[in-house]
Amino acid sequence: MRKRYPVLYPAFGLAIFLGAGFHPAWAQSAPPSADKPWSAPVERSLQRELVAHPETPYAIDADKAYTLAELIDLAQQHNPETRASWEAAKVKAASLGIARSALFPTLAAVVLAESERIAELPGPNWGRATEGLFIPVLHVDYLVFDFGERGGKIDEAKANLLAANLSFNDTHRKLIFAVSSAYYRLLNAHGQREAAEISLKNAQAVEDDAKSRLDHGLATKPDVLEATASRAQAEYDLEAAIGAEAIAAGDLASAMGLPAQTAINVQEIHELATPKEMADTVDAEIDRAFAQRPELLAQVTRLRAANAAIKEAHSAFLPTLSLTGDGGLARGYGEFDQYPRKYAEGEYWNATLQLKWTLFDGTRREHELAAAHAEKREAEAEIGALRDQISDEVWAAYTNMRTALRQQQASEALLAASEQSYDAARESYGYGVRNLLDVVQSQKALAQARSEDVSARAQVLLQVANLAFRTGDLVSIPPPAKGTP
Repeated sequence: MRKRYPVLYPAFGLAIFLGAGFHPAWAQSAPPSADKPWSAPVERSLQRELVAHPETPYAIDADKAYTLAELIDLAQQHNPETRASWEAAKVKAASLGIARSALFPTLAAVVLAESERIAELPGPNWGRATEGLFIPVLHVDYLVFDFGERGGKIDEAKANLLAANLSFNDTHRKLIFAVSSAYYRLLNAHGQREAAEISLKNAQAVEDDAKSRLDHGLATKPDVLEATASRAQAEYDLEAAIGAEAIAAGDLASAMGLPAQTAINVQEIHELATPKEMADTVDAEIDRAFAQRPELLAQVTRLRAANAAIKEAHSAFLPTLSLTGDGGLARGYGEFDQYPRKYAEGEYWNATLQLKWTLFDGTRREHELAAAHAEKREAEAEIGALRDQISDEVWAAYTNMRTALRQQQASEALLAASEQSYDAARESYGYGVRNLLDVVQSQKALAQARSEDVSARAQVLLQVANLAFRTGDLVSIPPPAKGTP
């Protein structure tokens, strides 16, 4: 007799496979130490995947001076955040369709195939019986009545879709404000650079006057040195303004979803009209914010979803009535020992009406109902907290805008007085009535006044946008006029 040995080859091969599959070079694990950055081959695969999803920049006319409305329109079309929020809303819309589908029966085509062989004892000896079945049927499954479970799911899905749509609006609100604030900051930086250029020209003119008077024996060397220092300071300020303008331009491009180095020409700040007074009272602004802010309305939809969840949780305490059934044509054959094989076919159907009532589930339903009520109370509390936050935001924005309007009026008066003082100081210096220090001081005061005038204009525009952002006016849709369909 041949001696039989255990078959070990499969186990040995599995050991080799597992040993190779869990090689440290291939395994995904934590960094080996805390003293240096983690590096693994998987990083290269992630980098390749990132390259496969490049940025999608869009064309900008380098020769056109864009208005704010034009830039906002471009940003809304191309910014990835709006696309992501849009897709999220579409997911919630699909979820609503899924919830509504539970109201309808499901119909499936099913094919049952079976073959079996058994031993039977029809007489004194055992016999072998063989049977085969082939049954194609249509299967129907329908929940007839459930005391509100499906309705609760549908209401919850509706609330979630509404919240997603409001979140989409809020994404646009934040994008519009981001572009607006970046636009006005760029206008301010552009105006500051122009003001610095004018200040440099004035400083150079004062320096030239000092040198000319020195040549004619009417000034001293310290006068020229003082004028030269003032001109150098103006050059320094100009370079700082140029750098700030470049940074502001990059911020605007980034807010629009473009590379930071993208060149965007904008209007001059003096081309934009600024308001002279507040358009409404602070109480009216707060009331409008309560009616328009998308995140507050979204919080109300959360309350709706909580009420739907309570309805759904209550339905779990009640019975459900469901119908299931199959219908089709059965084909089969039978064979017993050496007797001839027989074939047959006939109708096949069944229908079941089930009334199900869960009597005990370990207090699961009680806890689900308690969680739903707690979710509702949390949503109510969040609405109150958000109201307080919005009220404070609108009050602060309203106050800042009112302050900015007053500062602009003061800056206009200061600029006019500084220009007159500078002109008078230079003229008096030419007649020898004033000294150079007076001229340099008036030139610096004029530079400061010009910078504050630009800053005040930009601040008014920025605060207008900020107040519209806080009240929700940036995404509000005015009601249709009377008589319009």
